[in-house]
Amino acid sequence: MQKTLQQEVTLSGIGLHTGKEVKLTIKPAKENTGFVFVRTDLEGHPQVEADVNYVVATERGTTLEKLGVKINTCEHLLAALVGCDIDNAILEMDASEPPILDGSSKYFVEAIESVGVVEQNTAREYLVVKEVLTYSDPATGSEITIIPSDTYEVTTMVDFGTKVLGTQNATLKNISEFKEEISSARTFSFLHELEMLLDHGLIKGGDISNAIVYVDKDLTPETTEKLKKAFGKDNVSIRPNGILDNLNLNYPNEAARHKLLDVIGDLALAGVKIKGKVIANKPGHYVNTQFAKKLNRQWKLQKKKNVPDFDLTKEPVFDINGIMRLMPHRPPFLLIDKVLELSDSHVVGLKNVTMNEPFFVGHFPKEPVMPGVLQVEALAQTGGILVLASVPDPENYSTYFIKIDKVKFKRKVIPGDTLIFKIELIEPIRRGIVHMQGYGYVGDTVAVEAELMAQVAKNKVD
Repeated sequence: MQKTLQQEVTLSGIGLHTGKEVKLTIKPAKENTGFVFVRTDLEGHPQVEADVNYVVATERGTTLEKLGVKINTCEHLLAALVGCDIDNAILEMDASEPPILDGSSKYFVEAIESVGVVEQNTAREYLVVKEVLTYSDPATGSEITIIPSDTYEVTTMVDFGTKVLGTQNATLKNISEFKEEISSARTFSFLHELEMLLDHGLIKGGDISNAIVYVDKDLTPETTEKLKKAFGKDNVSIRPNGILDNLNLNYPNEAARHKLLDVIGDLALAGVKIKGKVIANKPGHYVNTQFAKKLNRQWKLQKKKNVPDFDLTKEPVFDINGIMRLMPHRPPFLLIDKVLELSDSHVVGLKNVTMNEPFFVGHFPKEPVMPGVLQVEALAQTGGILVLASVPDPENYSTYFIKIDKVKFKRKVIPGDTLIFKIELIEPIRRGIVHMQGYGYVGDTVAVEAELMAQVAKNKVD
């Protein structure tokens, strides 16, 4: 089920790149809201959804913009929400950039945990990865690939090409490990990058406590003075491990872990929870968000097709004997072979179409096609299972059509096809009236769809 916060929580701090004081309030949100930023400092409190299609810049962080309203450096906050298993939240800010805090997601996670997470009443949807997807950027050598997995996994491999920070890897086996393994990995910079950012006034809210600085060049007196002024320190020096002082690493591979954190935050912009293993080689905000766009397109395509996700190797909810205990139908008019899924609001059934079907004897025997009316009947029988499985004595009930509407046949069903039927309630069952939407798939293509209404009635006793 989807999740949100139990109550709102507020954090304050300074934006890393803007240097502005900001108050962030993370609020609960209703089902199917997603993550929505609200700029309370602007007239009308405009909203910017955490949607990859609003990404306008990826230098030094991910920036969203909608109708002229910007959200800067959103990735650390979004990673925390994903890491806390949140689906829906309102993110109110009185500036364009969330507080940088210590440069990680740690304090966002702790704030969310301090108020708790609550389960909602709507089922969560997933982008289920069924084939390998890849995005690469030849200019940088960056590449992100996702492969099928039952959970959301992420591996990052980074090669910074410097003596002080060479090749590092980091892996998150399950998103439930985010708090302990990833959330406290802080942002970092190389000294040559930091000096350039300072010279151009592009890093106004940083100090040595919220960014790891790897020293990849000589620390000249001129650079030392710049750093002392920028960070308000009397002195700065280099530690033996090659980072500026006043900071200890949380992990030997903290840089790779922070890159993994960024991947999670940027891929949150795809707008859906992911079931797949992400392998990111030299990730950055540009390649991350381009890959998020690819996942977003894949998700929209999957949602449009609405193909049920199922595992044929698992034990069915009902085999043919279980179905015959529920349904009054018998061969040759029993048109369902298995029930793969069953809940209070949906059912997924399966029919293997073979040349032995009795209707093929007379229905285009030289070019056999399953009659459309029998496809609709199979949909109705699948819907009947949804209803009859909820009563203690199904043998005493029958299901009768009241209405069939919006029927469409989109491809031929022929011997050798496997039909997967998915039925969902349009509204709760009342007084024995069942209103449902049905789809029949062959592979990932819709073969038949219909809106069905039926009445469940108790059989008359002689």
